[in-house]
Amino acid sequence: MKWHTLLLFTGLIALSPGTSGAQTKTDEQLRQEFVDLRFGMFIHYNIPTYTPEDWPDPDASPSIFNPANLHCAQWAKAAKSANMTYGCLTTKHHSGFCLWDTQTTDYGVMNSPHAKDVVREYVDAFRKEGLKVMLYYSILDTHHRLRPGMIGPDHVRMVKSQIAELLTAYGEITALIIDGWDAPWSRISYDEIPFEDIYLLVKSLQPHCLVMDLNAAKYPPEALFYTDIKSYEQGAGQHISKEHNRLPALSCYPLQETWFWKERFPHTPVKSPEEMVTKNIVPLNRACCNFILNVAPNRDGLIDDNALEALKQIGRLWKNEGPVDRIPPHERPIISSNMAKGRPAASSWSYDMHIMDFACDDRFGTSWLSHPSEKNPWLEITLSGNDRAFNMAVITEADGDGSIKKYRLEYFSDNEWKPILAAENTGRIKIHRFDTVWGSKIRIRIEEFSGMFGISELGVYNERN
Repeated sequence: MKWHTLLLFTGLIALSPGTSGAQTKTDEQLRQEFVDLRFGMFIHYNIPTYTPEDWPDPDASPSIFNPANLHCAQWAKAAKSANMTYGCLTTKHHSGFCLWDTQTTDYGVMNSPHAKDVVREYVDAFRKEGLKVMLYYSILDTHHRLRPGMIGPDHVRMVKSQIAELLTAYGEITALIIDGWDAPWSRISYDEIPFEDIYLLVKSLQPHCLVMDLNAAKYPPEALFYTDIKSYEQGAGQHISKEHNRLPALSCYPLQETWFWKERFPHTPVKSPEEMVTKNIVPLNRACCNFILNVAPNRDGLIDDNALEALKQIGRLWKNEGPVDRIPPHERPIISSNMAKGRPAASSWSYDMHIMDFACDDRFGTSWLSHPSEKNPWLEITLSGNDRAFNMAVITEADGDGSIKKYRLEYFSDNEWKPILAAENTGRIKIHRFDTVWGSKIRIRIEEFSGMFGISELGVYNERN
């Protein structure tokens, strides 16, 4: 395994023609432009294409990756026929096989019979059709044993080097869609593979590249937790509220039965083109949401005829009318590690089955519930035995009939509680950024509330400025 250290030279980033010296855009502009793209093609194509399972044997031989007629130009033309505006290719899925000429491992396309850089062919083909380019990258990597309980410094270096390769060799990348990270099924935390480090690395290499983590299975829909764009996987039961969503979002769904190609696909009906338009593209676009439809190329490296025809039908039924309505104002993403996670907690009286520990267990489905007899409830979390710096707190209320309306945040230092801020906020998620304080504890004192309220998580962060 050749996990070489990749040398990064700031200023020598290979951007596509015309991007050098381009005007700097704000994060709000970038998120609006993403939603304005409306509709794109997800392309699940990797070593699982050549096995019966979407999650194959992690030690499957690179020799099975052998397309007879890989033709990314066909994919791009198919996307164009559906009036899509971009593509997104699975550069590395959960089994760790790399589709580009990487210097970090031998487990990739260059050691397969194909022996050609698939990412290069993909980006060139899509740009030739005037389509934007996004890349998918999995943090979970079963081949390289990057999985819970086995992660070490070499894994972190590998992830950073691979992402740097993808963002320095292929021109302007509109978004990096990340998967297998801090999801209930992957169980790889944002501390083991540090999210803030990866996020800032991406922005240092390509400031206009959005970072999207497919983490809607865990994090609530009212704030941007560890992602620039809220991302929903419909097949996993993650559905955006088409009536209430106010954040820039992405919804993904496969045209075929599963994400990667299966032998039955050429003879199995694909999903209805009409429903892709009427139940997905149109209503999602009205809800600040971009829709990405997965189309799986076969083992020859081509999209099957039935899928090609469905894409043409979508293009006949739907025309891209350009920018959507403006996204409402929203807080910028939370990207730092949560210092309160798993720390000791104390509180005023609460129900036995909903004690204070549930407010810092890193699970949004559990909550501390204040006992209704408490008139001045409070909750505190010990961050450390010594004072630590922090400059942000996020209060996520439990779903329910009760609500916190007015409260104060305090920190403990020099043997006394000191004020951070007083606020009135009836939103479910209350995000507060403030000047850095140094303390060993944080406390919320609730001064006004209604009904039986609870706190799912009280997060504390030291955000890098």
